[in-house]
Amino acid sequence: MAAQRSGDFGVGRVRVVLVDDERLVRTALRVILGAEPDMEVVGEAATGAEAVSVAWRERPDVVLMDVRMPDVDGIRATERLLATLEEPPKVIVVTTFENDSYVYDALRAGAAGFLLKRAAAGELVGAVRLVARGDSLLFPEAVRALAAAHARERRSGALRARLTPREAEVLRLMAEGLNNAEIAARLGVGNQTVKSHVAAVLSALGARDRTQAVIAAYENGFVTPG
Repeated sequence: MAAQRSGDFGVGRVRVVLVDDERLVRTALRVILGAEPDMEVVGEAATGAEAVSVAWRERPDVVLMDVRMPDVDGIRATERLLATLEEPPKVIVVTTFENDSYVYDALRAGAAGFLLKRAAAGELVGAVRLVARGDSLLFPEAVRALAAAHARERRSGALRARLTPREAEVLRLMAEGLNNAEIAARLGVGNQTVKSHVAAVLSALGARDRTQAVIAAYENGFVTPG
């Protein structure tokens, strides 16, 4: 029987799987997360293929995924997890360089965000909690730089036609890295109204989460780096 997921953040502990081909890195991550009363490391993997197998068995809430690994890399592993699990975990890719093309491909594949391996312990813990409650890890400056380097099509008109004026405004603010409360304050509306607009934006763009929506905005020229 598969392990029961914690589901709603705040009920039970956040179940985490660590994926990295370096045992020392996994050990360090386990020590940091294991010290938190609301987190539990339920599995480890050294390759992308192992990551998929462990995730299927343990059904974690969050997977910390190295992007550069032998066998199946973090990008393919992320794609497989999101495509094959009915309730896939949130994936945070872990990388050495923020402008790594692997990071961009992982975000496009559906990862909720990324962390640098030099991140402080507090940043790591905060990131896991953030995605566990359903938010995305957006780093606007890094996403802008990655989008500029990997832009594919510039069809701002086509994307704009799929959004109402208010939804377009919300998407621009999302691209700035604002969360729902900050967008609500900027627009002078309620949080629930913003939540509805964000859901409509994701639906219109066919995006899994805020990260994919922002990437689509940059790739289509709806917003531009700089």
